[in-house]
Amino acid sequence: MAAQPPKPVGERSMGSPQKAAREPARSPAWAPTQARTPGAALVGQRESPESGLQEHYSNLCMEKSQKINPFILRILQEVDEEIKKGLAAGITLNIAGNNRLVPVERITGEDFWILSRILKNCLYINGLDVGYNLLSDVGAYYAAKLVQKQLNLIYLNLMFNDIGPEGGELIAKVLHKNQTLKYLRMTGNKIENKGGMFFAAMLQINSSLEKLDLGDCDLGMQSVIAFATVLTRNQAIKAINLNRPILYGEQEESTVHIGRMLKENHCLAVLHMCKHDIKSSGIQQLCDALYLNSSLRYLDVSCNKITHDGMVYLADVLKSNTTLEVIDLSFNRIENAGAKYLSETLTSHNRSLKALSVVSNNIEGEGLVALSQSMKTNLTFSHIYIWGNKFDEATCVAYSDLIQMGRLKPDNTDVEPFVVDGRVYLAEVSNGLKKHYYWTSTSGESYDHSSNAGFALVPVGQQP
Repeated sequence: MAAQPPKPVGERSMGSPQKAAREPARSPAWAPTQARTPGAALVGQRESPESGLQEHYSNLCMEKSQKINPFILRILQEVDEEIKKGLAAGITLNIAGNNRLVPVERITGEDFWILSRILKNCLYINGLDVGYNLLSDVGAYYAAKLVQKQLNLIYLNLMFNDIGPEGGELIAKVLHKNQTLKYLRMTGNKIENKGGMFFAAMLQINSSLEKLDLGDCDLGMQSVIAFATVLTRNQAIKAINLNRPILYGEQEESTVHIGRMLKENHCLAVLHMCKHDIKSSGIQQLCDALYLNSSLRYLDVSCNKITHDGMVYLADVLKSNTTLEVIDLSFNRIENAGAKYLSETLTSHNRSLKALSVVSNNIEGEGLVALSQSMKTNLTFSHIYIWGNKFDEATCVAYSDLIQMGRLKPDNTDVEPFVVDGRVYLAEVSNGLKKHYYWTSTSGESYDHSSNAGFALVPVGQQP
């Protein structure tokens, strides 16, 4: 009888990160058996590039009575062609399910079972993107096994795969002993507070992971506090994404704990805190910490409720802070007054900030013109994103002049001037700090620097 993939493991009560770290990794109720066939002896051997991944995948599917996924077959064929050209080192396998350029049959947990058995011996593959598929907790089990056995894997993207708390637990626990994976994306998998606690516990032990993305994972306040606690001691993590936790109340408690962490952590370079309901008091907590922090280079507080009052604190800390290079304030409400506070600091004091996004902040012409004037005197300030605000003629002329004189490069902003009947207008251009965070363009480079300037300016733990 053909072997079948394991079922997701059962529920377990949630505890503290310390308790989670002490608990041994639990095996699922069912583990795949070794098929007693002549071909099975080949499965455990290291596959050489000459054997052909496509052929090996087809044979293994037939051996295990598993339906061949044509999308996987196509990608493996492309890898085989690269290997024949002599490009057999440092390959990132991109099998993302949101590829709109080729026919896609999304990968299930059963498909990944077969794929993982092939990839565990492919030491020339060091990156794997299987985002936007249907792996579920079954696929998470095999992803954990792959991380355990494939010791060259440094990048793993599992975003939006319907992985729950149990799958999150399996992946977090296998990272206790892993010393090779540098970048893990769990974005959009609803691991919830329970799964978040296991990842926080993992960071107490793991000393190699540099970038962890847990955005849109339905983390709770308990796990956010746990991450803030462990990051006061973890010296390896350079970038963390804690976007959109499930928070209750209006106390902005997450900023209190993250602020305390920033005062003690001097390794973290990138922090994403979108959708934390941050208001003026919350940004004050973060700014107070930034007076003592000397490592943070990229602060993302977009999609919050920050007003011009909060810009008083940010503008003040930027007068003395010399490490922040990128600030994302998109989709807040800083308005004209907030833009002027920032402009005054960027004109007279700060010479370290390189990029600022104030997209959709209800800023009118006067505030936008003030920011444009900062670019004339501050030569370090090279990227600005302003779309979604209120453009008057003076704003359009100011940014058109910056672009025409070469002070603002077209790739470093999200607007482009055009003239109708002698009047200058601004059109939107698809540039930004993280335009391709959730999706990639159907044309051009997948990781184009003009569309993902934040990651280009602060390249921490990027995929190979």
